[in-house]
Amino acid sequence: MSAAIVIICIDGFDPEYLDAADMPNLREMARGGFLTIGRSMMPSVTNVNNVSIVTGQYPAEHGICSNYRWDSRAGGGFYVESAEYIRSQTIFRRADELGLTSLVVTSKDKLRTLVGADATLAVSSERPPEWVVEAVGAPPKIYSIEVNGWVIDAGNLIMKRRPVDIAYLTTTDYAMHVNPPDHPEALRHMSILDDAIGRLAADHPDAAILLTADHGMNAKTRMIDLKAALADRGIESNPVPIIKDRYVLHHANLGGCMFVYLDPARTREAVDILRDTPGVDDAMPREEAAAKLRLAPDLIGDVVAAASADAVFGDPTEIQLPAGLRSHGSEHERAIPIIGHNADFQGFPFQENRDIGRYIFERVLA
Repeated sequence: MSAAIVIICIDGFDPEYLDAADMPNLREMARGGFLTIGRSMMPSVTNVNNVSIVTGQYPAEHGICSNYRWDSRAGGGFYVESAEYIRSQTIFRRADELGLTSLVVTSKDKLRTLVGADATLAVSSERPPEWVVEAVGAPPKIYSIEVNGWVIDAGNLIMKRRPVDIAYLTTTDYAMHVNPPDHPEALRHMSILDDAIGRLAADHPDAAILLTADHGMNAKTRMIDLKAALADRGIESNPVPIIKDRYVLHHANLGGCMFVYLDPARTREAVDILRDTPGVDDAMPREEAAAKLRLAPDLIGDVVAAASADAVFGDPTEIQLPAGLRSHGSEHERAIPIIGHNADFQGFPFQENRDIGRYIFERVLA
């Protein structure tokens, strides 16, 4: 490779944030390259989409269908935070096979352990090496506006110290969960990101840059209790919030998609009940959901439910809907920007965020 390629995933970067903010560096990059509004994977959550980006595959192939997985045989759930669950080759593993070096820098440590295992070097803001701290400064807290600027700057610095062929920089969406696009803090966050991306582009003028998001974001004003809706009709169920992770201040584990586990003999009845439940956009049996959403059938519930734009799924006996909640997970958070800069993108269709991974495999690592 003659020049590095840098992939930036801005967590929760709904197109409305781009519309509301100035972001002169990003807009200049788009003018010289391209900007399109594409689609994320469904469910529109972090783990599913970051892995789609770094594999170029749908969840049906790469095997990450949620942030949190329920094991019916074991009767328990677990966080999907390890690369052992990824069933497809990542761009980092392919780069290593070709004798190329790669870098992963994340805000959330869960993404370092999930997508960074095959990278030459993987760093998170929550567990940074001392030499990075000495050069960039101590990372801000994970629940802060500033942490994402640190991630981009850390990637920039590491690339200066240890040149790499492929870099993947991925942020956290805390700022989007707590601020609508036109809020002053949202605009400050976008400015911090834009400045850091501008510095990276200036310091590495030959590098190609591809930027996208894992999902969008919407305000949520009501919480739908799927367990109660089914229990009212005599169906016992176990709805599992697939947005669930350790970063509860972001979304309180309330999202717009749930995998519902129940007696398979009552699946059709449950689907009909949920489709008639206010706040539920759609409910699909396992095989239908797997085919429509490109999910692995062995990794999802008996029923997959998706919420309307203003709703999340949750159990009011466990949590109350937080005031001003913004979240994601449904079909309504799938719109995402895709920006390309400083490379030959001619003739390559960028329609989904996973197409960035496809581009790397087909045009860079072929």
